[in-house]
Amino acid sequence: MTEADLCYTPATKLAALIRAKKLSPVELTRTVLERIERLNPRLNAFCTVTADSAMKGAREAEQAVMKKRKLGPIHGIPFSVKDLSFTAGVKTMGGSHIFADRVPEHDAPFVRRLKEAGGILIGKTTTPEFGWKALSGCPLTGDTHNPWKLGFNTGGSSSGAGAAAAAGLGPLHQGSDGAGSIRVPSSFCGVFGHKPSYGRIPQWPVSNNDYTTHNGPMTWTVGDSALMMSIMAGPDDWDRTSLDAAPADYLGKLNRGIKGLRVAWSPKLDGLRVDPEVAEVVKRAVGAFKETGAKVEEVTPGFADTHDMIRVMWCAHYAGAWGPYLPKWREKMDPAFVACIEDGMKVSVVDYIDARGKKLTHWDSVRPLFEKYDLLLTPSVSVPALPLGRINPEGWPQHPWDWLGWASFSYPFNFTGQPACSIPAGHTKAGLPVGLQIVGRRFADLTVLQAAAAFEKARPWQKKRPELD
Repeated sequence: MTEADLCYTPATKLAALIRAKKLSPVELTRTVLERIERLNPRLNAFCTVTADSAMKGAREAEQAVMKKRKLGPIHGIPFSVKDLSFTAGVKTMGGSHIFADRVPEHDAPFVRRLKEAGGILIGKTTTPEFGWKALSGCPLTGDTHNPWKLGFNTGGSSSGAGAAAAAGLGPLHQGSDGAGSIRVPSSFCGVFGHKPSYGRIPQWPVSNNDYTTHNGPMTWTVGDSALMMSIMAGPDDWDRTSLDAAPADYLGKLNRGIKGLRVAWSPKLDGLRVDPEVAEVVKRAVGAFKETGAKVEEVTPGFADTHDMIRVMWCAHYAGAWGPYLPKWREKMDPAFVACIEDGMKVSVVDYIDARGKKLTHWDSVRPLFEKYDLLLTPSVSVPALPLGRINPEGWPQHPWDWLGWASFSYPFNFTGQPACSIPAGHTKAGLPVGLQIVGRRFADLTVLQAAAAFEKARPWQKKRPELD
């Protein structure tokens, strides 16, 4: 097996090989680390690599196998964590000079769970400053390149996780999503990413953005995301907003199919602008749901408009969280992020409460669709990957910081807290990936994953890889 073949092998298969003593955790971890060392200078997917501790963990994992100790579901499998999430003893910089030297004392709950399940932390993946945009690049750790086309964006804010999953830099990667930050990079990088129901995977510290941030998996296969979900999900006292429900059997029930489900298909949601090539790729992909036995109907939902709402709340939240740092750190911060914060400082309490009220009632415009349909299909993102350095695509309205227009398919479902994923639907003529979004009813993570697995079986994408080797 070549280096690339091993590094693209799903964790579901790697775990079985390790249990059967056909693969050494040391061999696997060393191979992944060597691939990171070789490719990361081109991609910048990892901002911190924990090679020494990972190899120490791999040797301990191998000893546990040889001594026939009880093994966790991802025993000896490498995983990465986005640089926004706390990791004990490992830098958590948040993509900012402000916290360039921060080393937390505690793991976030899902990090602790991945370790307890036998996973081996190999490093932290890049993010824009404090995850403020759906694009890669920040003053501290630089640009992250799309593995399918260097010089192009990975999307964000789970930038490095998307690039790492696409480039075979380990099988399991964690992302977070406050307005599309799992689904946008999954779409741009041609990988699978699942934004779970809000609170399904606990977070700590809890984000101060009014219950819109979701932690979730980003992987090369749907099965690996289901595996991660089974470990990461579940309530935790550190997060009082976490759902009081044990994980479902995401992996065991993954392949039960979606025959008979009622599926709504909306190519433009409520008249959103979509790149014609993206629209065509997604339209062809929707046919797979008919092939798998689902009942697909094209709809025009009539959801309440969310752009003005998120524009107010997005910049206001960042102003409240990071505005106090401007006097000291402005010159070392992302200039577009500074512009976002400054706009947020102009938002009045009255305007914010009005926007929050609209957010709360937004569910009443979304709910009727999901009373009739089990799933909603849309494009994940309006456009394919942008060239690095751009906030908005050429030919779209330009703005000092507001990138939200071309990500308008994603953030409505952060407001509602529903589960939603992005799955690879195909490529543009230029070879850039395009994602299809699958949105489920409240708390129906298993249904979304089952739909993704059915699509993956009907239209497998894993044989086509970025040309990096």
